[in-house]
Amino acid sequence: MSRHETSPTTVQPASNHRPNACCFCWCCCCSCSWNEDRERTWRPSRETKLETIPNCEACTKPTPEEVRGWAQSFDKLMKSPAGRNVFREFLRTEYSEENMLFWLACEELKNECNKHTIDEKARMIYEDYISILSPKEVSLDSRVREVINRKMQDPSSHTFDDAQLQIYTLMHRDSYPRFLNSAIYKSLLQSVSRSSSES
Repeated sequence: MSRHETSPTTVQPASNHRPNACCFCWCCCCSCSWNEDRERTWRPSRETKLETIPNCEACTKPTPEEVRGWAQSFDKLMKSPAGRNVFREFLRTEYSEENMLFWLACEELKNECNKHTIDEKARMIYEDYISILSPKEVSLDSRVREVINRKMQDPSSHTFDDAQLQIYTLMHRDSYPRFLNSAIYKSLLQSVSRSSSES
């Protein structure tokens, strides 16, 4: 059965009404200039086979306390859907969004119970993020790659656990400190703090 659905990352004709609210500014129509620019700069060549991963996770507007909490620990950031969305937008500016996409795909795989679906998703993850032929290949050491290659003979929902941990650690050590100093995070912090003081 074909899994091809209309991906939120596909550039659509100009319209003032879109199904999903923009998760960065939480506007109601998702036609803000930030979102339009984001769609224009999306590269179709970097799209994945895993079209089930949305452009933004569904989430509510975070509180100022929640946004400030993201600076306290990477774990807090990654446990928050809104936090993951904002961090993912930052990773996109650094051309390393595939790290978050891979992490999300692994989380989705771990929730699967059906053997056929696990096999299918594991192969898609492998093709999208592990294969050296993929434009979205993530950076893994040779030991982890060997483990994955062995496990791919009979994939399970935990086939990519070692790789997922390695990418989580990479994002934590490498991208997270820069994210906290980025204009994206600082402007969001200002925005939620201002709207909180006005209400």
